[in-house]
This record gives sequence, structure tokens and C-alpha cells, in this order.
Amino acid sequence: MSTTPLNASLIDLAARGQLPLHQHMDHATIAWISDHRPDLPPAARPALRPQSKELLAHGGLPTRWWADPRLCTSLHGVRHAMRTAALAAVLAEANDLCDADAATAILAAAVHDCQRRHDQDDRGHGSRAAIWLAANADTVWGQFGLAATPRRIVQAATAVRLHDVPYEAFAPDDKSDHARAELITDVVKAADALDRYRLPKLKWWPDSRYVREPAFDQLRGLALDLVLVSERAYLAGASGTAAVRYALAGKGLV
Repeated sequence: MSTTPLNASLIDLAARGQLPLHQHMDHATIAWISDHRPDLPPAARPALRPQSKELLAHGGLPTRWWADPRLCTSLHGVRHAMRTAALAAVLAEANDLCDADAATAILAAAVHDCQRRHDQDDRGHGSRAAIWLAANADTVWGQFGLAATPRRIVQAATAVRLHDVPYEAFAPDDKSDHARAELITDVVKAADALDRYRLPKLKWWPDSRYVREPAFDQLRGLALDLVLVSERAYLAGASGTAAVRYALAGKGLV
């Protein structure tokens, strides 16, 4: 018989190696995250171009886009997707991406995990999401008020496919694909990594060794603040979309 309480926090479950397939934030875990805040410089208020702010305002994905609706509210659900899109927008500014590339990075970041089957190590979810994105391109781009083009579809799908493949594990085909969408892919991978402050083990938190983004360390404070504010708002009763928009508004990102 399991001795794990039904109401055990993610922190307790992670310490026991008993994290379930579907993982949901709880008060004890967000308090632990806050208590373990690293010594980071104060989070800056980055300036975003109007187009990026408009795209972030459309970032709450429809539930039907998720492979498993239970993941909409989980650690890899809509809150993670919206924060990752926002961090991609900030990284796009840091890399001086053009409007079209910035939009592609934001869109790819928003949908990168939508075809996950669970919250554990779901290998291949990037490839599944890339295929789904290409098959539903008009719907996805339309959600953001944009028109899909073949080039942008390929770039976004490449970034989504490679987001869960470590750079050191790139096969020759991965390297060729990465070269065709290098900046967008690097931005999406870094944005995804920055949102790891939501995870219930310190060793899973953001680590610049696994990304290729000079601005990564400068955005740690912003990333942690977005997690704390949005997850607290969600636990206080806000919807996932409203919770993240509240956090983004506080940083001037929408």
C-alpha cells in the first residue's frame, strides 16, 4: 500500500521520486520556490514592441489544442506556455530579431508543449507538436491574428521539434534544421529553460550551460517573478490565462 498522502505537495513527491504523470501546482510548492529564490539582481522591466504585446494578449491557447486536456492546468499547461511565449518575446528583443522572426518565436513558444501526453519525461513531444503545428498552421496563426507562410511554418515547427532535444544530442539532420532556424530555435529553447523555476527540485532550475543565449542570466529574475506571481494568482482562484496575464501586466509585457 502506498504511504503517499493524497494531498502531498509536488515538493514532497519529488523528494520521494513519486511525481505523478499529471502534476499540478500547490501552495506548499510555490512557498518552497519563493523560499529558495537565488541571489538574483532585481528583475528589469523589458520594453516590448507593440506587435509582441499584441501577440502575448492572444496567448491563452484553446483547450482543444492540447493532446490531453488534463495538461491544460498542469506544470506543462497553459501557464507554462504563456510564460514561455512572453520570455521568447523578451529574448527576441535582446537578439534584435525582426518583427516576423519575433512573431514566429513567440508563436512557437506558445505551442511547444501542446502535444505532451504527461508531465514526466515525455520523449518525442517536440516532434509531435511540430507535426501538429504544421497540420494546423492556418488555425494557429489565425489565433494570433497572423497569416501562415511556408517559411514561417517550417521555422516554427523546427524550433518546436528541437526544443526538447539537447544541443549535444543533435543528429546531423537536427544540425541542418537548426541552421535554417537558428536564432528562433535558440530563443525558444532558452525561453522554455527560463520557466523551469516552476519545477520542484533545485537541480531542475534554469542552467545556462544547456542553452545558447547570452541574455539568459539577465532574465532569471524576470522568469522567477513571472512564475511566483502567476502561480500564486492561479492558486488564489484566477484562471490560468488570467493569472499569467496579471503577471505579464505587472511587468509591462501586455
